[in-house]
Amino acid sequence: MHARPRLRHPSTVLILALASALIASVFVLAAPPGLAADSLLSQGRPATSSSNEDGTLLPAAAFDGSTGTRWASAEGHDPEWLRVDLGASATVSRVRLLWEAAYATAYRIEVSSDGSAWTQVYATTTGNGGTDDLTLSGTGRYVRMYGLSRGTPYGYSLYEMEVYGTRGGATPTPTVTPPPGGPAVPFGSRTIPYAAGTLRPSGPVAALDQKVIDYYRAWKAAFVKQNCGNGWYQIISPDADHPYVAEAQGYGMVITATMAGADPDAKKIFDGLVKYVLAHPSSITPGLLAAEQNTACQSVNGGDSATDGDLDVAYGLLLADRQWGSSGTYNYRKLAIDHINAIKAGEVNPTTKLMKLGDWSSAGDQYYWISRSSDWMIDHFRAFRKATGDTTWDTVRVNHQNLIASQQASHAPNTGLLADFVVDTDTNPRPAPGQVLEDANDGRYWWNACRDPWRIGNDAVTSGDPRSLAAARKLNTWIKGKTGGNPDNIAIGYALNGTQISGGSEPAYFAPFAVAAMTDPGSQAWLDVLWTKMVDTPFTASDYYSTSIQLQVMITVTGNHWVP
Repeated sequence: MHARPRLRHPSTVLILALASALIASVFVLAAPPGLAADSLLSQGRPATSSSNEDGTLLPAAAFDGSTGTRWASAEGHDPEWLRVDLGASATVSRVRLLWEAAYATAYRIEVSSDGSAWTQVYATTTGNGGTDDLTLSGTGRYVRMYGLSRGTPYGYSLYEMEVYGTRGGATPTPTVTPPPGGPAVPFGSRTIPYAAGTLRPSGPVAALDQKVIDYYRAWKAAFVKQNCGNGWYQIISPDADHPYVAEAQGYGMVITATMAGADPDAKKIFDGLVKYVLAHPSSITPGLLAAEQNTACQSVNGGDSATDGDLDVAYGLLLADRQWGSSGTYNYRKLAIDHINAIKAGEVNPTTKLMKLGDWSSAGDQYYWISRSSDWMIDHFRAFRKATGDTTWDTVRVNHQNLIASQQASHAPNTGLLADFVVDTDTNPRPAPGQVLEDANDGRYWWNACRDPWRIGNDAVTSGDPRSLAAARKLNTWIKGKTGGNPDNIAIGYALNGTQISGGSEPAYFAPFAVAAMTDPGSQAWLDVLWTKMVDTPFTASDYYSTSIQLQVMITVTGNHWVP
């Protein structure tokens, strides 16, 4: 196994001063409002339509939570509509339409109190299919999509029509109450569907899920520990600089919250991880997690933070709030929001609104205008905006998406690869010119950036955002062509022009490309061989980093990743 460089405090690494470049655009941009916290009201509710293409493509199929079924209207006719009965008057704040190939170019969203008199709350004449995620405002018991003009010669067809808000006209509730005795989003339920057209590996869903569960059990046995008492759980990282690192605890919280329903101990482990995190605050920003602990679980190396660990800790807490509610031992939602606010204060550069390396970097030091590509977690930023209502997270999300696009266009036009570290983020963002923090490959696709296809792909498949889709597809197109469709040819590291750095094969490198493959309708065979490669690669109990990444990739590609 190749040892992976770890993100270290600057006092332990060789410092390379950063040179300023020509002033370019600074990534502080206005962003559209994000989504308020709301509840899914329409799933499983009675539905009707103006027509159906046949007896199998019925209205209920658009409200069953599955992208494997759909409603379709009669072909070649306008207008047509699809309606859902929410059961009671509701304040509607959002409608999400997952179109099949037969989409509407012009349509309205309307609400009604009685199913007869309708009020328009949204309209467009420029629809282009895919996923339409609409923020709107209206009150009614009935909601309908009223199609005016078809984008194809066929009819109108929706995999899903999701209506969000709150019944009774009150402020939307931020937390979904879990069913008694179980999680609200149990593993394998796919309660929250992916964007229309997203691939998953071939084969029965139950068989795919079982492979994830088997891998999770091996991961849990190897890395979930109670080595320091106090009711703590820790994720051990034997291949890192220290046995316990913030990144690992964040991974553990996201994984265990997601696996609830498959692991009866998930909540117990999660709460033990929360207790550990709360007992190890950053020495600089108390609301954050100290980056590294020794064998005695004592924080070392300054006790300051690492951004990626904190992003996953906050995200994991939001998952837990959705899974189990926040009325138990820990108020997950309050802890999540406190942690998100601490991230904003300590780990978001206030000028560029890009992620810093940790709270230890401050104005005037050599690291202040550096950002690490594996910290650009777009789906996390969406979840933070929804949880807090803070529009800063819209700006953070958009600025990172702009940075991804500009780095791919300017520095990797043929590959889409991103560098481990990008410097000069205040002027002319560019790949690191050699070693700036970890090693001479800091400006290449190395042991940090290898996670990027997974991180970017997670947002692409859950949001359907065209910018995330474009970035993921660029990576997928290149790696599929580079390897001739053989995942055994995925190397350990690349220069941004696609030149291989090292031989060998590591899950940290080949697994993330499976998430990028999900975004391309023409990559089913490629996704299948990547899945087979993951399943057939022996589990290594000493390789915390690669196995943790592969497990989370397996969760995503089977349809089990979701954004709270």
